[in-house]
Amino acid sequence: MSQSAPPPAQPPAEPQAQQQPVDGNPYAQQPGAVPPPPAPGVPYGAVPAPAPVRNNVGLGLVAAFVAAVVAGGVYGAIIGLTKHEIGWAAVGVGFLVGLAAGRLGGRNPVLPVASAVLSLGSVYIGQLVGEAVIAAKETPLSFSELFFQHFDVLQEAWKADADPLTFLFFAIAAYVAFTGAKKAAL
Repeated sequence: MSQSAPPPAQPPAEPQAQQQPVDGNPYAQQPGAVPPPPAPGVPYGAVPAPAPVRNNVGLGLVAAFVAAVVAGGVYGAIIGLTKHEIGWAAVGVGFLVGLAAGRLGGRNPVLPVASAVLSLGSVYIGQLVGEAVIAAKETPLSFSELFFQHFDVLQEAWKADADPLTFLFFAIAAYVAFTGAKKAAL
């Protein structure tokens, strides 16, 4: 029989020193400790997830249409009250239409184009509303009679009053709506 040698005696284990908190923070890194290596492919810390992309074209188009109708009515009322076309009001029309489309519709590339087209229609309707308000003050016909029953006469009056500044307001509103929809998209 062979005798087996007793296993070599291991030195007694040193009692693990309790780690003292650094500056009162028990989770702070201890002096001399080596930080863990970063995960492969991740050179920097974790990045929070981006906000969810909203891409609802239908909602954006409906919101832009509603904004165009409301803004066109307000623009027409301003023209009717002041008897002047005001450039800032055309900017406001484009801004509201673009903002509504971008915020509620998202980043779909259709929305800026649709916003520009809707703002053109909104400015045109607003100018016709303004013509009807002005004409209603000067004739015995009411606004609704002029706008709904004599729309062709209203368009002829608009054509007679249109000047290069009128078309500049169209361009301003379309540009602001297009860029506004792109910038407002979430």
